[in-house]
Amino acid sequence: MGFQHNTRGNFRNRPRVNEQIRIKQIKVIANDGELLGVMPTEVALQKAYDMELDLVEIAPNENPPICKIMNYGKYLYELKKKEKEAKRKQTGAQMKEIRFTSRIGEHDYQVKLKHIREFLKSGHRVRIIVRFRGREITHKELGEELLKKLVEDLKDMSKVDMGPKLEGHFMLIQLVPMRKHL
Repeated sequence: MGFQHNTRGNFRNRPRVNEQIRIKQIKVIANDGELLGVMPTEVALQKAYDMELDLVEIAPNENPPICKIMNYGKYLYELKKKEKEAKRKQTGAQMKEIRFTSRIGEHDYQVKLKHIREFLKSGHRVRIIVRFRGREITHKELGEELLKKLVEDLKDMSKVDMGPKLEGHFMLIQLVPMRKHL
């Protein structure tokens, strides 16, 4: 007599529905939010069927457990929509990477600086890497000067998250956007 729902996917954290509820006494809330009181599960289940809705356990750890009469399919749809929205917002800040050489020309520097500014305005973290080729590694001060110049040019919209660090033939720094520019 009850309505069947698709139970595929991760059903462990889903609430019990209709015949899955095996407790004798439950507290019931109507679809409009009105408290119907404590009653036997069979009576509550019959009320849900009469309204062509489902009985859903929303607070299983209460004494007695609280169940609500609602459209379970619609409830799952809304839940998935909220999860999707939360996941979309979560992936906002990513790590972007820009690579420089220690002997970069002024025009190339300005183009890359513009890209870094766009990434920071979008709320992304930026890792800046200066690569030393061959014997350039003996002139680490060129890489340090380049990174200091970048930090100075970007001080109005970012702050240093991880200071200049030398790893093999690379010198890197991480910048994070300041809150007021997001």
